[in-house]
This record gives sequence, structure tokens and C-alpha cells, in this order.
Amino acid sequence: MATAREVRLRIRSVNNIAQVTRALQTISASRVRRAQQAVQRTRPYATKAWQVLLHLAQTAGRESVHPLLADRPELRRRLVVLITSDRGLAGAYNTNVIRFALEQSRQVEVPTSYVTVGRKGRDILLRRREDVLAEFSALPAEPTYADASAIGRLVIDEFLEGRADQVLLVYTSFVNLLRQVPTMKTLLPLEIEAAGQRVQEIEQHQARPTASYIYEPGQTELMDLIIARFTQLQLYQALLESQASEHAARMVAMQNATENALDLSGALKLQYNKARQLAITSDMLDIAGGAEALAQARGGR
Repeated sequence: MATAREVRLRIRSVNNIAQVTRALQTISASRVRRAQQAVQRTRPYATKAWQVLLHLAQTAGRESVHPLLADRPELRRRLVVLITSDRGLAGAYNTNVIRFALEQSRQVEVPTSYVTVGRKGRDILLRRREDVLAEFSALPAEPTYADASAIGRLVIDEFLEGRADQVLLVYTSFVNLLRQVPTMKTLLPLEIEAAGQRVQEIEQHQARPTASYIYEPGQTELMDLIIARFTQLQLYQALLESQASEHAARMVAMQNATENALDLSGALKLQYNKARQLAITSDMLDIAGGAEALAQARGGR
């Protein structure tokens, strides 16, 4: 059985861990609120981009389909953008999204390359000897649109130059503080049907008539600009969703760790009191035994 001093040192260590996990929980709680606000701020721009893109794509008399909208006749190679975190201590956040990406890739017998965002995804994919084309890590605590633009330019170039026939985006969708869902969506070629469904839902919700647009300088120039920007916008929104999910997962994990540490500290205090009481009882028995032996020795003289 551990001595009272050993148990006391362990109690101090557990309490120190509880202070650290409580601090991490507080930091994640503040960051997840900011990440949620950032996601909400991008929605009006994303909605209008959907509407303009759909209107351009469905304009009667357009001469040709934009290269970023055209489906490839044969799927020979896929590119997956996998968004994870740079740090751990977030429960099963990274494990879930990485496992989901690998399971989805195994369902299609097509060579797959990866562009990783975050150290955790990069390290695990390299350990599994997967083809990692590029990696982006050490992003700011609050990523900007420019951070997503660099990733967007890379995947657009890979798609236009024919090195990837399909670009998929795998990230963790933020539902609420207790639920984050690994999600896969097609990034390129851009799915106009999905855009149409989303715009119709928004217009029905808003109950507003569809506006007619006159575009300048021209449809082709606008398509070149808006499709590339919208691809980057989807990446930016996925980054924000993933960061909100990461902070929510870390907040819950640290809350559980704090509660477990406090429970362990309580159990150790009980063990310490028992060890201390045992030591006091043993000392008292030694004293009583010594006094009895001394009395017997004096009585025998």
C-alpha cells in the first residue's frame, strides 16, 4: 500500500492536471463561439454566390460548359483535401475524420492523392504510406479567406491540368457542441444540381421572387472568376466548420478530463486519509505497546 506521502504527491499532481484541463476547456469554449460567429458571417456571401453561379450556369444560349463544371468521362485519379487539426487533446475529433476519409477512399478503386490541412492528418497518412501531394499546417487560430485561397489554387490547378479527375473535400461539419459529423463533398467539378437545390430552399424560405441580372463585362469572364472564388469559399467555410468542431470536441474532452481528475483526486484523498489514519493507529499501538512493556519491566523488579 502506498504511503501517505506518496498519495499526497499524487493528489498534488492530479490537481495540477485538473487546472490545465480546466484552462484548456475555458479557452476552447471562447474560441468555439468565435468560430461559430465566423461561419455565420460567411453564409450571406455564400448564398449570393450560389445564386449568381446558378444563374450563370443556367443562362440560355451559353456556348460551352466551364472546365470546372465539366464532368470527366473517366475517373482515373482522385484528389482528397483532408482537414484535421495541428494539435491533439480533442478527443476522437482527428481519428473520426481520418478514418472516415480512408473508408470512403477504399470504397472506390481509384488511385487517390491527399492534400492535408493540419499536422495530425499529415502524420497519420504518411505513417500509412498514403500519397500526400501537399500539406498545409500551422494555420492561424482564426483562418482568413487568403489561407483557403492557397489551397484552392492548388486543387484548381491539379484539376485543370488533368492530374485529378475529381476533387473531394473531407472535413468535420459542426452541428452543435456535442455533435460533429465527418463530411465528404465534391469540390470539383462543381455540382450545379446541388447549387440549384440549395438556392431553391433559400428562396422558398425567404419567399422572395428571383431577380434577373445583367452581367458585365461578360459571362465567360464572370464564370472564370466566380467559380474559382466559390471553390475557395467552400474551402474557407470547411476550415471554419472544422475549427469550430475541433474547439467543441476539445472543450468536451477537457471537461470530461477535468471531471475525471476531480473524481480521482477525491478517491486519492480518501486513500490518503485511510493511510494517514493507519499510520496514526500504528503509532498509537507502538506507543501503547511500549508503555505496557515498560510497565511490565518495572513491575518485575
